[in-house]
Amino acid sequence: MESSIEETEPPIERKSLIKAFAASLSGTSLEWYDFAVYGACAALVFGHLFFPDGDSLAGTLKAFGTYAVGYISRPLGGIFFGRLGDIVGRKKVLVWTLLLIGIATFIIGLLPTFSSVGYLAPVLLVLLRFAQGVGVGGEWGGAVLLSSEFSKPEQRGFWASAAQVGPPLGNLLANGVLAIFSQVLTTEQFIDWGWRAAFLLSALLVIFGLWVRFSLEETPVFKKLEQHDERSNAPVSEIFKHESRALFAGLFARIGPDVLYSCFTVFVLAYATQYLGMPRSDAIESVTIASGIQVFFIPFSGWLSDRVERRLIYAVGTIGAAIWTFVFFYMMQEPTFARLLIGVTGALICHSLMYGPQASLIAEQFSARLRYTGSSLAYTFAGIVGGAIAPILLTWFISFDPSGFFICLYIGLSCILTLIGLAMTRHPHQL
Repeated sequence: MESSIEETEPPIERKSLIKAFAASLSGTSLEWYDFAVYGACAALVFGHLFFPDGDSLAGTLKAFGTYAVGYISRPLGGIFFGRLGDIVGRKKVLVWTLLLIGIATFIIGLLPTFSSVGYLAPVLLVLLRFAQGVGVGGEWGGAVLLSSEFSKPEQRGFWASAAQVGPPLGNLLANGVLAIFSQVLTTEQFIDWGWRAAFLLSALLVIFGLWVRFSLEETPVFKKLEQHDERSNAPVSEIFKHESRALFAGLFARIGPDVLYSCFTVFVLAYATQYLGMPRSDAIESVTIASGIQVFFIPFSGWLSDRVERRLIYAVGTIGAAIWTFVFFYMMQEPTFARLLIGVTGALICHSLMYGPQASLIAEQFSARLRYTGSSLAYTFAGIVGGAIAPILLTWFISFDPSGFFICLYIGLSCILTLIGLAMTRHPHQL
C-alpha cells in the first residue's frame, strides 16, 4: 500500500522542478556517455588493444565480456546505494554515484594497453568497468526519483523521463565525439590516442552534474518521510517480503528495452563494420542521428503516457520492437547507409515508446519509503538479463547465422517477457 506521504501534494516551485530535471538528466547522460563510449570502443578497438590473440571475433567477444561486467556489478550498487537512498536521502547518494562513475571513466582513458603491461591491462580495465557498474546501479533509481518526486502525479511521466533521456543524449554525445574523431583522425591515430580523449572528456559532464546536484534541495517526498519518521531501516528485505510483485514486474518490463538498446546502439557497430563491411563512420553516424531523434521522442512518450495509460504506450513500443527487428535484418541483406539509418532509427523509436513511460511506471509500483531501493533493484537485475549478456549473445548468434534470424527470435522472446512484466504492473490508483 502506498505511503500516506504522497496523499498531500507538496508545494513545488517550478525552478526546483527544472533543476531536478537537469540534475537527473546530467547524471544519466554521464552514465550513458561512459557506457556508449565503452561499448563503441569494445566493438571497434578494445579487442585489439586489451585482448590481442589474432582472432578478431574472439577479441570482440572478450571486449563485450568486460562490457557485461558493468552490468553484472550493478546489483551491488543497486543494493548498497538504493538502501542508502531510502535512509539518508536521494540527493546525497546521487553525488556519490556521480563521482564514482566519473572517476572510473576518466581513469580508463589513462590505462596502459596489453602491449605495455601485458595481462595487467585487461585486469585494470575490468576493475574500472566493475566500479562504473556499481555507480550506475545506484544512479538510475535516484535520478528517476529526483525528477519524479518534485513533480505532480499527473505529470510524472514527462518529468521522470529526464532520467530516460540520459541514454540517448549520452549516446549522442559519445557517438558524436567518436564520429568527429573518425572523420579527422586516421585509424592509427584513433587506436593510438583518439579513444582515450573520448573517455577523458567525460570530466566535463562530471563537473556540470556535481554543480547542479550540490545546488539542489532534497526531494519533497523524502523530506516528509523524515518528518513523519517513516523511513525504512531494512528496505531490501522489506522489498522482497512485501513488494516482490512490483520488483518482478519492473524487472521483466525492462528486459525487452535493454536487449533492444544493446542491439541497436552497441552490437550494431560491430555488425555493420565487421559483418557487413561498412565504414566505421557510417555505423557511428547512424547511431548518432537515431539517438538525436530519441532525445526528443522519449520525453514526448513520457508526456503521452500522462494522457494515455502508460502500459498501453509501453506495449505498443514492445510489439513494434519485436516486429521491426525482422524488418531491419531483411533490409540489411543489401546494406547501405540509408537502410542502416532507417533500421536503427525505427528500432530506437520503438525503444522510446517503452523507455519514455518506463521510469514513472516502475517508480509508481513501490511505496515512497522503499522506492529508491525497489526501482534500483528492478533496474539492475534486469540489466544482467537484458544488457549484460545481450552483446555477447548477439555476436555469437550472428557468427553462425548471418541472416540475423536467431537475433530476431532472441529480441522477440525478450519482448514477450516485457509484456508479461507489463501485465503484472498496477496502475497507481490500484496500489
